[in-house]
This record gives sequence, C-alpha cells and structure tokens, in this order.
Amino acid sequence: MLGSISCSSLSTQVLYPSPPKPGCCTARRLLVRTGPCENSVEKSARLKTMVVGCKKENQEVGFQASERLYLGMDFGTSGARFALIDKQGTIHAEGKRQYPQYMSSNWACLFTFVSHVFNYVHEEEENGACLHPAILIMLFLLSRKREKTMDWARSWKTTLFSLLEDIPVHLRPHVASISLDGTSATTLIIDSNTGEPLARPYLYNESCPDALPAIKSIAPVNHTVCSGSSTLCKLVSWWNNDNSDKTSTILLHQADWLLWLLHGQLGVSDYNNALKVGYDPELDSYPRWLLSQPYSRLLPVVKAPGTSIAHLKGDVRTLFGFSENCIVCTGTTDSIAAFLAARATKPGKAVTSLGSTLAIKLLSTTRIEDARYGVYSHRLDDKWLVGGASNTGGAVLKEIFTDEQLEKLSEHINPMESSPLNYYPLKSVGERFPVADPMMEPRLHPRPESDVVYLHGILESIARIEAKAYILLKDLGATQVEEVFTAGGGAKNDKWTKIRERILGLPVSQATQTEAAYGAALLAMKGA
Repeated sequence: MLGSISCSSLSTQVLYPSPPKPGCCTARRLLVRTGPCENSVEKSARLKTMVVGCKKENQEVGFQASERLYLGMDFGTSGARFALIDKQGTIHAEGKRQYPQYMSSNWACLFTFVSHVFNYVHEEEENGACLHPAILIMLFLLSRKREKTMDWARSWKTTLFSLLEDIPVHLRPHVASISLDGTSATTLIIDSNTGEPLARPYLYNESCPDALPAIKSIAPVNHTVCSGSSTLCKLVSWWNNDNSDKTSTILLHQADWLLWLLHGQLGVSDYNNALKVGYDPELDSYPRWLLSQPYSRLLPVVKAPGTSIAHLKGDVRTLFGFSENCIVCTGTTDSIAAFLAARATKPGKAVTSLGSTLAIKLLSTTRIEDARYGVYSHRLDDKWLVGGASNTGGAVLKEIFTDEQLEKLSEHINPMESSPLNYYPLKSVGERFPVADPMMEPRLHPRPESDVVYLHGILESIARIEAKAYILLKDLGATQVEEVFTAGGGAKNDKWTKIRERILGLPVSQATQTEAAYGAALLAMKGA
C-alpha cells in the first residue's frame, strides 16, 4: 500500500541557547516551518544549523561604538550567506542559510504523492517486484519538474529576512550600508505596482531557445544575449508566450528584486546583472537595437555596482534595529562578488569559483564577447572581467557522493597521476561555457568499480573543462592568465587543487577570502 498522504504542516520551533556574552555570536538551530502542503514540501529532516562567528569581545578587537560596519549577502544556487566587515576588511560576523523548499500551490501535494510513490516503488523492487516501465518513466519526468515548480521568489524572500535576523543584535545599529549578489541571468517579471512576481523566476541555467531567432535578428553577431540562457532570451520568451496585460510590468534580476525589498525603489539594477539583458557597460547605456523593441520598456534603470540607492526602508529598519542612516547599494552577480572577495587586482589574475557550478573570471585589459562559447565581459572600473559560467561543478559531485565520502575518497587520490577517464560532468542536459550547447548530454560513464578512481576521473574532467576555458579566453584575445585563485567549496579540497595545478600548468591557491558575501560587503563599503 502507498499509505495515506498527510497535508499537515510542521510547527515552528526555535531553540535558543543561553544568551551570549557581549560582543559574542552564537549558533541557532532552527526547525523551519515551510507551511501547509499546498505551499511547500517537507523534507524528512528540516532541522538546519546556522552558525554565526565573530570575535570574542568588542573590547578585545578594538570595536568602537562609533565604528561603521558593512553588510554583504550572497544568494547562490542552493543557499545564502552574509558577511559583516569593517573598514579594514575584518569580519565581525558571518552566517548562512539553506533555501526553504516552498512549492507552488498546484504542485506541492502532487510531489508529496510522488515521493510516497517512489518509496513504494523502492519497497516493491526490494521485494523482487517488476514495475511497468511507463510508471518509472512518469515518476522520473515528474521529479525533473520539481525545480521548475519551486516557489523560488518566496524562498529567497524568506531567506533574506532570516539572514537579517541572524545578524547579532548589538551589531545591527553599526551597519552603515548593505549590498548583495545573485546568480547571473536569474530573471523575474514583476508587477510594477506591487513588486510581486507575475510568473515563476527564470533560473540562471534555464535556456529559452524559442526566443533565439528573434534575438539573433536584432542583436550583433555573437553578442552575449545570443545565448538561450541570456536574460534577454528569457524576457522575449515570456513576452511572446504570456497573454496577460503587460502595461504594468518590469524586469528585475534576482539581486535587484531582493534589494528592492530593502530600499523600496522599484526598477533599479547594476551593469553587471544587466549585461545579459543587453546593457552595454562600455557605452554605459542600452543599445539602440534593444531600445527599439516593444519590450524595452520593461528594462530597469542601471547604475554601477556598489552605488547608493536609498536608505533602508523604515519598516525593515524598525523590525531589525538597523540605523536610520543605513543605506542600500546596488549589487552584482555571485561570480563577480567572489572575484571581488579574492582582491585579485592585476591583469592576468583569475578567480575560479568552484561552487554548485564552475565560474571563471579573468581580469583583462581587453573586452571579449562571443556567445558562440558563452564568453562575456563584465566591467570592473577601467578593466574587464572576462569569463563565463559552466554547468559543471559541485552540484554534480553532490548528486553522486556525500560530503563525508568526498572528503575520505579524496584522501586516497594521487593528484600527480593522470586519470584516463574522460567525462563531462553535468547535472542535467545543457552546457553554457566553454561550449554553449543547450543539448549537451552529461557524460559520467563508464563508472569504474573503485569510487576513488571514479572521483579522481570526475575531478580531473572538471579541471580539463576549466583549462579549456582559460585557453579559449586567450585565443579570443584576453590577457594571458598568470595565476588562479579559487573560491567556493571546491577550494577546500587540496587534492583537487593539485590536480588543477597540473592540468592548468599555473599556480593555483585558495583566495584569502573565498565567499561571495565578502565581496558583496566590499561593494556595500564602496557605496557607503
């Protein structure tokens, strides 16, 4: 039997430890209430631990009552972080949250049902039963729809205010400015009257090939927007397929919308996020070929990253105890924030972000744009951050191995030995960079008997993709890469770092600061 399906929700429990000493931070364990069945899906274990760390005593680190602090938040692919720094770059507090898994109302109970069916299938297979292939195919296709039916906007909004709540109370009045980053090309169509999303967000890795013919007919050849995953393709796809009234709509990126929740001035973006919607950071304006289109009225106003927008909204300020002088600044993308955190300031220096995906940024004196390879350039003052983002990365590893397995198996890898295995590790169909191919299939076979050998092959294959990316940038005319700093979770794997050094033929090291939230805090400092 499949058993009964309950739509009851979990109650909220917040367990606080004893109050911390003045100037200390602590850890909270939070059992997240994700709502009734029609709005969410409960995992078997909803207990998450959020750890905030800072110096022991304000007096010991010379913290003055008048000292100004700068808050940066990073909204990545699977969770969000914050970092609170002072003028010298010292971290006073930091923490993280996973996104609560809210589901859109039409799908939540269906996926609860599907999860029960999966359990039933597993039990029957263990008992030797053979189920009809059509049932298995149906269940697989339904499970693939889960990401597209997540209520991402609600999840991000909840996480934003959870992070603000996690900032130590005694430090909040000292926060002078706030900025944040989001995933590149994550797109929201917003009601310009209410600020609420009119459709589900288009995620960073989604492709809208249906819009490509229209885009290619107006944009310059090989322009950044001539990729199915570009923000402009997502906008045009929505414009052509949505029959609703479009008179009160505006396009925002993930970072733009989350910042709007803090400052209240709808329709402001930054030139890093706006790049993939067609904004020209060299001319500092939208091009004429884009402004002539009917959907151009949805485009946001664009400012430089780290520019002051407005003071923190009064209701947010009052709720959390921030200063009335706290300002909110324009943001950036997650990979650029990670680059800023590494403080790689000379041309030829590069940062590879090894998180859920693999993102590459090389500081160059030359601007490079070529949509054939998913290559684009972000402006960074008078230089250019050249690079792209691949769909390979840590998300693939975590589908195959647990964190504990990754750590233990890595210990047995000899990074000086070349792996004969030739994989292209992807979580699903489609690649963005160094090859822009929405139909590229993941390649993770054959799988050897040894998990150590298998992991070695995957790590080395990802390193080869990274090397191919840097070679491509050089061939297209970018400054030659001389040194690579690593950010993201993959930076902690020493064996992987040595494999990458061998494959790249370059010095590779972990950046002093590896979190994009730190880079976002530097932007907040810039705008203060």
